[in-house]
Amino acid sequence: MTDALVQDPRPLLAVLVSLVASGFIVASYRSPNVREAWTLLAAVVKFAVVASMLPRVLEGTVFEWTVLELVSGVPFVLRADALGMLFAVLASGLWIITSLYSIGYMRGNDETNQTRYFAAFAVSLSATMGIAFAGNLVTIFVFYELLSIATYPLVAHDETDEARSAGRKYLAYTLFGGGVLVLAGTVLVYWLTGTVSFTAGGIDELAAADPGLAMLAFFLLAVGFGVKAGIMPLHQWLPEAMVAPTPVSGLLHAVAVVKSGAFGVSRVVLDVFGPELVFDLSLPFGFSAGLVLSTVGAITLTAASLIALRKDHLKQRLAYSTVSQLSYIVLGLGLFGWYGLVGALLHIPAHAFMKLTLFFCAGNLHVSTHTDYISEMAGIGKRMPLTMGAFTVASLGMAGIPLVAGFVSKYYMLLGGIRMGAALTPVAYYLVGALLLSGVLNIAYFWPVIYTAFFEAEDDHDAKPLVDFRMGGASRSTVSADTSHAGDDVALAGRHAGDDVALAGRHAGDDVALAGRHAGDDVALAGRHADGDVAPDGGRDADESDEESVDAPTDETGVVRPDFTPADRDFSEPAPRVDTGEYAVDRSPSDADVPFGVGRGEAVEDTTRDERSSDHDGDDAGGESHGTDEGHGSDHHGGPPAGGWRHIHGLDVFRGRESSWFTLGPILTAMSLAVLLGVIPYELGFLQLIELVVDTRLPAEVFRP
Repeated sequence: MTDALVQDPRPLLAVLVSLVASGFIVASYRSPNVREAWTLLAAVVKFAVVASMLPRVLEGTVFEWTVLELVSGVPFVLRADALGMLFAVLASGLWIITSLYSIGYMRGNDETNQTRYFAAFAVSLSATMGIAFAGNLVTIFVFYELLSIATYPLVAHDETDEARSAGRKYLAYTLFGGGVLVLAGTVLVYWLTGTVSFTAGGIDELAAADPGLAMLAFFLLAVGFGVKAGIMPLHQWLPEAMVAPTPVSGLLHAVAVVKSGAFGVSRVVLDVFGPELVFDLSLPFGFSAGLVLSTVGAITLTAASLIALRKDHLKQRLAYSTVSQLSYIVLGLGLFGWYGLVGALLHIPAHAFMKLTLFFCAGNLHVSTHTDYISEMAGIGKRMPLTMGAFTVASLGMAGIPLVAGFVSKYYMLLGGIRMGAALTPVAYYLVGALLLSGVLNIAYFWPVIYTAFFEAEDDHDAKPLVDFRMGGASRSTVSADTSHAGDDVALAGRHAGDDVALAGRHAGDDVALAGRHAGDDVALAGRHADGDVAPDGGRDADESDEESVDAPTDETGVVRPDFTPADRDFSEPAPRVDTGEYAVDRSPSDADVPFGVGRGEAVEDTTRDERSSDHDGDDAGGESHGTDEGHGSDHHGGPPAGGWRHIHGLDVFRGRESSWFTLGPILTAMSLAVLLGVIPYELGFLQLIELVVDTRLPAEVFRP
């Protein structure tokens, strides 16, 4: 095996490909097909550039390119070594899958600002490549901050108050919180050693530095990068960022953002301080820096799993699952030894494949059925068999079941904890216990989703898997065959003549019915004219006296309002829904008329788009409500349609009956990669890279199998 340093511009090229492509994406805003072709082309080229370096990196070659020298001895340098290649291959490969999924999701959900979305995604991948190939702490800090800036438009994509609030919190935590800590740690390391370059096994000068200052520098860097990794209590930005479109959630959790945090912690442990020094830096009561890191990871993975149990909103449950799963990586990095480090690094791609599958499944459920809440998924497995099948496989992997990627990485970490406990400190046994407990909790919060989807019927839903309900559960119906709920005053199957409120899409307390509203009308548009004439669908008679209408309930503007009270309906149940059978995915729209303000607020020539009330300035018809887990909300309209889910079986699942293959294809691909990594991890190249990383970072006397 050679150990050569080669000057080569390919690391820089891998960074620039998607950055340049973002300009072409913006320029192609009037042609969505061309725009998305640029996205796919950039993704393929980026992956090809990264893959071209892989064979020689596996032989020990390091590719380096110095862009400029910031100050004396501190260059802005990009370096492709084995650890950087692990993250780069993963991110660039998954961008291809995520780009395909994004096309299906964004068009299927008729999302606004799709051009901005694809451009920001491309810039984010440039920043991610910069983090992967950063040659020192200064370079990784610059790209770390650029990633926060580039992903802000993605988090705040919906442009609602909730989305903007989530975006601001995301920036506050990652840009101004974690970034400041990383910068402070970088300055301290430079002051102690005179260098900030990544060195396999750690910077030698740190071992001779003041232990207190070295400890401070370590925790500044570890906590700074840990913010993006979602380490508690610095995780709050991550669940709130779930207001973003589902492909963005996949980016945040599986491809770029949280992985960049975990990767940064890996760099600090392996290439700044070194595993040996991290274990030797002593704290009171016999704890070392590494054990503190592992303990924080153990607490986080347990606490986050317990919180996930209480989340009914599927994306919220997956968000806390990510907080838990990323802590496995942090825990493993603190386990001094070969097995622990291999398991920690292997969990980076393992979690990426599994979590990307899970989020893609959640997004497909939303686009195809508008269902986001676990309590409304009874029987959905017969409507979405491939989607929920892939979800089941990925869930098994997250719980550490054999033959899926999660088992292999967690098995290595268990062995690492046991060996560390036997040879170095009994504290490691408690970490092993936390790993085992977390596996049980993983089953506890994923099983209810699988159980509800495949083993519950829509007309006999049992809510007991959710801990928010009383012990023993509450058997209830989420949909009735006659499309009505007992005690409701209004029949769901069509409005009676003279009803004042349109049932389809009504929000409680809204001033105007959503169906067919004309701007400026003062009355509900279910056919009633503003002057009180006869409504086409049966309003009051034309000869009805004005005196008779005086008694009708009105608001302060004189508009007639329905006479009902909130007590007429039990709002603890999901809102009734009228199934039109026309989900957004069936329309395959695009935003050709609305990018960057073009078409926003302007007349849209497409009459069918007008008829769908889709001017993108307000609530989209059938659009996404990226709600939180605080309740279903008055605008929630998911769950099974009247009469239950349509049963899709046999070859129909492969004929596009379930959803678009733009979404199904990436789901099945990510799931397959999770299985392959669990069966042949070495042959895929990831385990080979990881073994090379660990072998060159541990002292020669440390046990190796």
